[in-house]
Amino acid sequence: MQAITGLILSGGGARAAYQVGVLSGIAQLLPADAANPFPVIVGTSAGAINAVTLASGAQQFVATVQRLEAFWRGFASHQVVRSDWPGVIRQASRFIRHSLLGIGGSVPVALVDSSPLGTLLRERLELAGIDAALAAGALHAVAVTAFGYSSGQAVTFYQGGHAIQPWLRHRRIGVPTQLTVEHLLASASIPLLFPPVRLGEDFYGDGAMRQSAPISPALHLGATRVLVVGVSGNPRGPDTGVAAGSEQQPSLAQIGGHLLNSAFIDSLEDDLELLQRLNQLGRLLPADVASAPLGLSPVEVMVVSPSQPLDEIAARHRHELPPALRLFLRGPGATKTSGAGLLSYLLFEAGYCGELIELGRRDALAKKAEILAFLG
Repeated sequence: MQAITGLILSGGGARAAYQVGVLSGIAQLLPADAANPFPVIVGTSAGAINAVTLASGAQQFVATVQRLEAFWRGFASHQVVRSDWPGVIRQASRFIRHSLLGIGGSVPVALVDSSPLGTLLRERLELAGIDAALAAGALHAVAVTAFGYSSGQAVTFYQGGHAIQPWLRHRRIGVPTQLTVEHLLASASIPLLFPPVRLGEDFYGDGAMRQSAPISPALHLGATRVLVVGVSGNPRGPDTGVAAGSEQQPSLAQIGGHLLNSAFIDSLEDDLELLQRLNQLGRLLPADVASAPLGLSPVEVMVVSPSQPLDEIAARHRHELPPALRLFLRGPGATKTSGAGLLSYLLFEAGYCGELIELGRRDALAKKAEILAFLG
């Protein structure tokens, strides 16, 4: 049976620019007219935007990656959130008045106004390209994951062939649908920072929340091997004991950065570790047992993740923030070095995104032989 390669693009706000760099490096390794090497594409949060963009242009993989890179290199905060003084002050005052003091009717639960992102996606995305790619055989399926606030489930909305069956697991389900911009906005809606998005009967937020098995949707959609592009940016080294402490209490930004890391990064790394253990177990079983339904047939996995800490890169680019956002984030400590973890998710500026793209390209090219072997 021919292997079906799945691409998994995790969440991470502005960190998703790194994914574009990795894709650019892969495209550089392939001929200009190369077919899409990823029949199954799965994205979460900002990774969902990259995933759907890639799927929409799957019939022209290299050209689509080039357009995606140009898109991220031209990014600015005002294209994602209201970053002007009236917009920032209005949203912050509404949040304090309604959510903290309980004054007024409707209760906004977002610290920033992310309406510009919806406008940008509606202008730039050609979602009709997904159906065209599916019909041409350049794509098998594409999916984005969002979190239902009422149901408490991680819901993977997928668009693909009729042979793909919906799935139901503990707190995670797969639902066939025609993907829209609203699905992307829901998947990328970071809790408290961005507002929830209504889809059908429920409100949805960032898909990284309670996504216990980020690799699973790609396997449900038919992938037999997966390339995972991570955004941790904090390479794991050998444990050397308890880290040195600090005499200062952590800032709100430092705490927020760790909370976002736990949502966007930890579950993916834990799922990768579990899959590797299951692969080891599957290789010990007889072939007929491992390949049986509900068996443990090994899944080939390759991971490309940042070779440099992304929070340190963000700290170098903090001056790029618009003045209103800089003042808004200074209080919680996001503009300090200790709060750069939070900043690394929110710094939608060309200088920062451009450096992440270059880092992703270098990391991909450094694995040239491994990637080409993996893609066959």
